Amino acid sequence: MKTALITGACINTGVAIVEKFASEGYNVVFTGRSIEKVEAAKKLYKEKFKEVEILGYAIDSLIDERTVDEKSVEEMFDDLDKKGIFVETLVLNAADQGLGIKALENPLTDFMRVINTNMTWNYCLSEHAAKRMIKNGGGNIIFVNSNTAYRAIPDRIAYSASKGGQLGMMRAMALDFGKYNIRVNAVLPGMIRTDRWEKNPEFYKNVPSRFTPIGDVAVGEDVADAVWYFAAHARNTTGAELVVDGGNTIQLYPIIKND
Repeated sequence: MKTALITGACINTGVAIVEKFASEGYNVVFTGRSIEKVEAAKKLYKEKFKEVEILGYAIDSLIDERTVDEKSVEEMFDDLDKKGIFVETLVLNAADQGLGIKALENPLTDFMRVINTNMTWNYCLSEHAAKRMIKNGGGNIIFVNSNTAYRAIPDRIAYSASKGGQLGMMRAMALDFGKYNIRVNAVLPGMIRTDRWEKNPEFYKNVPSRFTPIGDVAVGEDVADAVWYFAAHARNTTGAELVVDGGNTIQLYPIIKND
């Protein structure tokens, strides 16, 4: 039975991705920042998916803004090795959203924190996973990126920069890892109906990015389906991007009705 490792999988889109893979018969390893949240999520996953193995790890991305917590990544993969678990699919979902960082006001370390979480930490995870994939004949790595890699939004310079850089890293990995039968791709969601949507309905009622060409925004399951496509169906696809944003990226500006 195949195993997927999904980061940032205690809430929102991460939950949908775990549930997609588990429902398709994959064993699932997942991560979260808090041991309490990891244990609570693991309990729910095990109750819902009794036919597969579920394993959770509480790890954080950084020791401080300047330093990636590589030791925690090493320890997690070493523990998986001891348990005889091979991660065939790595889904890099966890991210620092970079909210509230204003250019010219916030300290440089805020920018560094976002870049190190979304790029350096994800590189670290990919490196450790890829070394094991090589020994096992291949695998695939999937970044959950963002359409903000191409379309900037206010006060999110660090986030947009990290997502743009992440796509460059994805393509370079696809090139370097291809000879080992490792595919590397990215899903680019736009707005997603997460818990932030539920907590701030008035804001999301009028935010421009909700006015998509198809008149709807994604839910976590939409992103999970795109991730699953790369993992299970895209045998001859690597270095590719799949946008899941209701068409937002194709329009110059949103068409907002006055009624």
